[in-house]
Amino acid sequence: MGRKIGSIMQKASTTFFYFFILLGFLSAHGQVSFEAKASKNKLGLNERLRIDFEMNENGDNFNPPDFNGFLIVSGPQQSVSRSWVNGVQSFSKTYTYFLTPKKKGKIVLGQAEVNINGEVYKTSPLEIEITSAVEKPNDPNNLDYIIDDNIHLIAEISKTNPYLNEGITITYKLYFRNPISISDVQELESPSYGDFWSHIIKMGRAEINMRGSYKGEPYNEVIWRKAVLYPQKTGELTLEPLTLNLSLNIPSNKKDLFGRRILTQAQKMITTGKNTIRVKELPKKNKPDDFSGAVGQFDFDVILNKNALKATESFQAKIKVKGKGNLKLFNLPSINVPNTLEVYEPEHNENIKITASGMQGDIEDNYTIVPKYQGKYPIPPIKFSFFNPETASYKTLNSQDLLVDVFDGPQAGGLKINSIASENKQVIEASDNTFRFIKLKTKLIPIDDKLFWLSNLFWIMLIIPLLILIITYFLKLYIFEKTEDISNTRQRKAQKLARKYLSSARREFHDQVSFYEALERALHNYLKAKLKIETTELSKSKIKSLLLDKNVKNQTALDYVSVIENCELARYAQGSSVNIQGDYEKASSLIATIDKQL
Repeated sequence: MGRKIGSIMQKASTTFFYFFILLGFLSAHGQVSFEAKASKNKLGLNERLRIDFEMNENGDNFNPPDFNGFLIVSGPQQSVSRSWVNGVQSFSKTYTYFLTPKKKGKIVLGQAEVNINGEVYKTSPLEIEITSAVEKPNDPNNLDYIIDDNIHLIAEISKTNPYLNEGITITYKLYFRNPISISDVQELESPSYGDFWSHIIKMGRAEINMRGSYKGEPYNEVIWRKAVLYPQKTGELTLEPLTLNLSLNIPSNKKDLFGRRILTQAQKMITTGKNTIRVKELPKKNKPDDFSGAVGQFDFDVILNKNALKATESFQAKIKVKGKGNLKLFNLPSINVPNTLEVYEPEHNENIKITASGMQGDIEDNYTIVPKYQGKYPIPPIKFSFFNPETASYKTLNSQDLLVDVFDGPQAGGLKINSIASENKQVIEASDNTFRFIKLKTKLIPIDDKLFWLSNLFWIMLIIPLLILIITYFLKLYIFEKTEDISNTRQRKAQKLARKYLSSARREFHDQVSFYEALERALHNYLKAKLKIETTELSKSKIKSLLLDKNVKNQTALDYVSVIENCELARYAQGSSVNIQGDYEKASSLIATIDKQL
């Protein structure tokens, strides 16, 4: 009896053991998980982000979020893994995307969706913080590490510790070498020169120098931009970075039928990083009192177009500075002449050429001077001071003594003007008739005794303002109603214009690629027609700048560029989700809005 009871209890315990194992197995398989994982939650503008959407059950109808603020470099890449551990099966399915950010700030990635066993599962939103471009991006998810070793962007600065108002040159150079080739370049972040007077040197089309050198090694060199800067304040000044988005072609390990390597495309954001300029103050020792801020190497002269003339004729006195330096950033000294010469405001002329070495040329002030009486008039010497940064010293230049002889003209009532060149003085002897032009007898008229408030003038002055107020009120009502009618007419015209340009896209609703090609073409054609420009190439950055120049609101310009980006994404990444009707309506609304704002 005891043996039978023991056997029954042993069988019962074994049954419960297997039951709990089966219950755990079913429990483990009953919990469905669907998660979004980011390789990092904070990255620079020139780094890449990897997003994995991972599920533990096989799902269908995967729908990614809208990657607003990001550019899809590659994806989705699908991977599936199965494993058995101690008789327990595990399953994992992952969709992977590689992204690059398009702007700085905090960007929220929305929810992805998938259908698992007839139910819809969603991921939690992810918040990603995008900072300024980092100098050395450290991204383990880069598609090809060879990019970092074979492409560089630098900013060459001619002088990092100049004096105040001393010119410096900054040259932005892009270096690359085999096996990398560049198919397209877009400028994402342009440097600002807030504490400098700046001038961008026009260079035309960028050319590749096959014999460039970077750190002693041969590279292909492209000079992207040159700028001439004149610091306007002292201390440490920061130059913001230049950031470029590069479309690269890199040979892969695959070959075509002819044995040639197949090129793969990749995106790379590269930056110069921030640069610091330490600006020195001009020395206070031996600083001339008449120093007006000229820095450089200059010549100075005062030139008269004639030194002998008749009274009431005119002559020109030219104050001219020639040389190399901050010619646009200081004032010329003023001319000083006797009071009996009438001097007009000067005409300022500049003949300045700005090259990579800075400003050079000449500036001048032309004074027109008219003498009233005959005599000999001295033009006192004029001083001009400047600071020479090469010798770190001030220099003062003096014009020569000049004399103007005015003959055959009236005398100023016995005025005798003697020229004393050595002392630059005028000795004037006045006769008794000097002030004969002053009238000593006056004619006074008595005031009428009639009260003003009973006069006709009083009532006219009282009634006229009231009439003006009444007329203004009715004019305002009329103009307001007319403006409202004009606004409605303009709105109808804008909507008609939108339908005109988007008609070709509407006919292609059935074909995604054809629709977005027609939509993108319509958006470009509208801008060309509206802004009256003739160009075969309109980049997104150029479109934004053109709209902002025409006083279109910033958000409207950003939305317009966003629709164009959606067109490009739908054309080249056909697996991505699109909303044809929504994009069409948004484009129509934007054209109407821009037309009204223009």
